[in-house]
Amino acid sequence: MQLNLGTSMRTELAQVISPRMIQSMEILQLPVMALQERIEHELQENPVLELREPGAEDEGYPNQPELAEAVEPPAPPEEAKVEKPEEELVIDAKDASEDFERMEQLNEDWSDYFNEESRPSANRISEEMDKKHDAMANMADRPQSLQEFLDEQLAYADTEIVNLDLVRYLISELDERGYLATPLEDIRQAYGHEVTLEQVEEALGDLQELEPPGVGARTVEECLLLQVTRDTPHRDVVRSLITNHLEDIQHNRLPVIQKKTGYDLKTIHEAIEVLKHFNPKPGAQFVSNSTQYVVPDIIVEKNDQGEYDIRLVDDWTPNIYISRRHFEMLRDKNLDAKSREWMQRKIQSAKWLIDAIEQRRSTLKKVTKAIIDHQREFLDKGPEHIEPLKMQQIADVVGVHVTTVSRAVDDKWVQTPRGVFPLKRFFGGGTTMASGEEVAWETIKQKLLDIIATEDKANPLSDEDLVTKLSEAGYPVARRTVTKYRKMTGIQSSRQRKVWTE
Repeated sequence: MQLNLGTSMRTELAQVISPRMIQSMEILQLPVMALQERIEHELQENPVLELREPGAEDEGYPNQPELAEAVEPPAPPEEAKVEKPEEELVIDAKDASEDFERMEQLNEDWSDYFNEESRPSANRISEEMDKKHDAMANMADRPQSLQEFLDEQLAYADTEIVNLDLVRYLISELDERGYLATPLEDIRQAYGHEVTLEQVEEALGDLQELEPPGVGARTVEECLLLQVTRDTPHRDVVRSLITNHLEDIQHNRLPVIQKKTGYDLKTIHEAIEVLKHFNPKPGAQFVSNSTQYVVPDIIVEKNDQGEYDIRLVDDWTPNIYISRRHFEMLRDKNLDAKSREWMQRKIQSAKWLIDAIEQRRSTLKKVTKAIIDHQREFLDKGPEHIEPLKMQQIADVVGVHVTTVSRAVDDKWVQTPRGVFPLKRFFGGGTTMASGEEVAWETIKQKLLDIIATEDKANPLSDEDLVTKLSEAGYPVARRTVTKYRKMTGIQSSRQRKVWTE
């Protein structure tokens, strides 16, 4: 085999995504609260960006085109570029330390400009401090943990606990459910002191005497048994169900329980109702679950003419601009090349951000309008009248790529007269009926819920029966589709839905 070295040329077509396009796609995908954080971060990082106060007069880019020309001047001829390299617009990222030095130098050279900035008055500073103190005072306290709650009980325990430190060690081993998942033998070895397995079991018994009932259990069965007291109705029946028939209860096999225990169905039903009030996860109440509030990006309202108006929620988005002062600084011929390069890059970055935000507003509004126009029946008559809709259909209407629609609706919420929904809620496939009409899966799922809600609970419909009922209503679907949507909506099987009577 012979190896040859040589050079050759070839033409290759490749798609290159510019940094500006990447930033535009990132901004489009952000929900309103994330966009707010992004803008606030840029305000801190880029000194060229400024926040326009409510009611303030507009100034700077993008409201004055003649200033925007200073950011992207016409490309000079090659000779001029050689003679005046400082006029070139440099966008490449530089070392952070160099940027800092340039900023410091710029502050010294243009101190007159910066000194003209209005400084916050003492009253304003005081008001801001008062707001911060009020916010701190109104902050919710950290909820008490399960371990802290149990430690407090140990301090006031009525009975004498032989090994208090060992009980506290067991408390530290509890998981978020309040269970002791670590085997006792492992705890004995890891405790660090010479203790016997009997002492660990005794300490566990002391722990299980504390509130909430069921804490310190090692299994679900043990947790439920710890909650049975002398005052529990049908105490013996409940104990028997916990010990031997939890799986039968789960699958609604009440006749099996009746046959094995000899209890009548009425007693079994009553014992199961008692069991439903037990807590299988006693420690879960101490887990902090912060409520996530949804902030809609778009508001859709019906006007007097019966049409739907679309309005973007901009209240949370800081209004930013590039001040005239920065353009005047850039135009000064005495500005050195490094400072000019730094200023051009910062202004260019700010301009890109503002353009991306404006593009996000425009795209989001167009996409939402196309969705609302297609799903008019949904808003007029209810969710059961939703139409099948694919993102490609909206992309064709708006005149953008389907990935742009995907980014526009991702994690976005819309407030409508029917409620607040994610924008993705309006998309979905469907099936073709015998008449040739397309029906959304959401409509079929709603019809399935209606059929199950009106069935005979003593003889609930099987999945095969549900397929027949849907076909009679004009919705031909497969059995696997019925099973899929039944599980998605949390509906149990026909055996589990059956109500057993004498």
